[in-house]
Amino acid sequence: MTEQTHTGDVRELADVPAVEVISRAAVMLMSSAAEKLGLSSPDPDESDHLDLDEARRVITALAGLVTASAEYLGPHAGPIREGLQALQRAFREASAHPDEPGNGPGEKYTGPVY
Repeated sequence: MTEQTHTGDVRELADVPAVEVISRAAVMLMSSAAEKLGLSSPDPDESDHLDLDEARRVITALAGLVTASAEYLGPHAGPIREGLQALQRAFREASAHPDEPGNGPGEKYTGPVY
């Protein structure tokens, strides 16, 4: 499998370090969750992309990835974990009836987020 880089060169996926693959996957999940929380809109509550059910799924997947790969992420682990927690808090704020701490998206992997 190959990957197109910004410069147009083709890079073999086998040559991409695992930490980069995991980090890119985390960033994609974070971006998707932010969109589904409406965070790209000036008024998230009015966003055409707001979908809390979808956001819950993506945040939970992100939490599982971050938890399972934290030991491999080195210095990237902290910022990715902080991004995840920010999304978990944004989800809670966007919910009309917020989940109890520990029951929010991904919190079975990360522990309660307040």
